[in-house]
Amino acid sequence: MPDIDQSARWNGPSGNAWVELQDIVTRLLRPFEDVLVTAARAVDAHQVLDVGCGTGCTTFAVARALDARCTGIDISEPMITAALASPDIEALPVSFVQADAQTHAFEPTYDLIISRFGVMFFPDPVAAFTNLRRAARPGGSLACIVWRTPEDNPFFTTAERAAAPLLDLPPRIPDTPGQFGLANPAHTRAVLTEGGWTDVALTPIDLECAMPEEDLTPYISRLGPVGLALADADDATRAKVIDTIRPAFAPYLRDSEAVFTAACWLVTARA
Repeated sequence: MPDIDQSARWNGPSGNAWVELQDIVTRLLRPFEDVLVTAARAVDAHQVLDVGCGTGCTTFAVARALDARCTGIDISEPMITAALASPDIEALPVSFVQADAQTHAFEPTYDLIISRFGVMFFPDPVAAFTNLRRAARPGGSLACIVWRTPEDNPFFTTAERAAAPLLDLPPRIPDTPGQFGLANPAHTRAVLTEGGWTDVALTPIDLECAMPEEDLTPYISRLGPVGLALADADDATRAKVIDTIRPAFAPYLRDSEAVFTAACWLVTARA
């Protein structure tokens, strides 16, 4: 995939789309909150850093379940603003920082660093995980959920495959920043090991996710490569693309829901 200015992307069209669709995304990805809560309980975490926290749902979930102090960090100002506007902000021991986790000057205060799909986009992943290790206390833990390969997750490439004749979409290049940037186990182990982490392990997770059928069109037309390409498209192009890609999701429809299996890795390590 060509170089992408992640700050521009997540402070622009992608970040704004996630905020506007946060209810849809939160419901869709809620099964992964339980995975991270379980990981936090396993290490009896008291100080937790949530990397790429988005609008804060995993940050709030871990704080709520463990009464742990949780800090969410994200490069996206729109997402952090949305997190700070949550009614849970006053009731739970949470805080949020808008910053780039690859370069932010952390204090070594966290006994657990978590992420739900927030660590695959770093321009320099070795530098990023080195910096995150500095945020961990000695012996601190890492528990991140990342996507496995596009072949394991055909739902997420359906829109771009259907839209390919209509849009100039960037190719997905393995082991480069993006949704599937940490899909390759050998690459991911090498990145974390070079970043100073030990006991690196990747455990496969396959969870069923579902959204109401009525949410499918806004989801597939606002997020991902197609959503990014359509951000500045005229109305006619947008309508044509949506009419083209929407039928491609017919195999995933079941009883008025879009249902698919999310194939992921739970990446764990020790500082």
